Amino acid sequence: MPAINTVSILGVGLIGGSFALALRSVGYTGRIVGVSSPSTLSRATELGVIDEGRPLEEALPISDFVYMAQPVWRIVAQLGKVRDHAPFHALVTDAGSTKQAIVDRARKLFSRGPAFVGGHPMAGKEGRGVEIAECELFRGATYALVPTGETLPDTPAFLEFRGWLDAMGCRVRMMGAAEHDRVVSWTSQMPQLVSTALAAAIGSALADTSDIEVAGDGLRDMTRLAASSYEVWADILQSNLGPIDQALGTVIGELESLREALQSNGAGAHFERGRALREALEQIYLGDLEAATAPLLGADSARLGPGRP
Repeated sequence: MPAINTVSILGVGLIGGSFALALRSVGYTGRIVGVSSPSTLSRATELGVIDEGRPLEEALPISDFVYMAQPVWRIVAQLGKVRDHAPFHALVTDAGSTKQAIVDRARKLFSRGPAFVGGHPMAGKEGRGVEIAECELFRGATYALVPTGETLPDTPAFLEFRGWLDAMGCRVRMMGAAEHDRVVSWTSQMPQLVSTALAAAIGSALADTSDIEVAGDGLRDMTRLAASSYEVWADILQSNLGPIDQALGTVIGELESLREALQSNGAGAHFERGRALREALEQIYLGDLEAATAPLLGADSARLGPGRP
């Protein structure tokens, strides 16, 4: 008999909606309850993403599994209420993009009652809302699981959740909260900020639309993330200021080093290190983690200046 018969999703947007659709796609037949704004719940029900919508206080007591897919500070603020109202046997997890603040709060709250494990699916789109949710969003994506202690829970609900992630095609990795936030400052937040800065700079320098027409696929690729809404990113950035500041400093140093290297025709080493990272990413996407280390190791000898990729 399954341990989880009722799932409550707090925040039925892109991530929460996609998780619900992914659950159905891997064979989950239980009830999916949504907790969100009335308009979102109406649309999510109409689209078949959830079975029904309920207020938080009604959804939590009937839940075997609670999936918090909200902005980071909203998750932190609601953890106490979730602990108080969810059943003792339930599993609570979140999909917040940074983990330290969430896990620190959960560690204090969940020493008794429901089990908690932090989570972060490395998946998304530039848009938002349940209308663009899709069942395959997590397939092939890394899914970070972040415990409040040294180990992950071993409850029946967690084991069922872990099986769902495998069935969804996720690459599951356990990480500590501080390690997670340091890594994603590079792998998630730097791409967004660099794309935003590049687009803002070009928009200021080339205000005439006819100038922007003189662009190829490279500019469209590099500015894809600049279409993201600050409203989506505000909590993420504010909850990880330290690691982001350090990463930005290194990126700025890399750009300054590249600027100097251009004067002496010495930019080749920078290009080599950049190419090595791109090759490693391609191997990771293909699922060959061993092959991904080769280009990075080969690029070590080409390291130059204060910037480090």
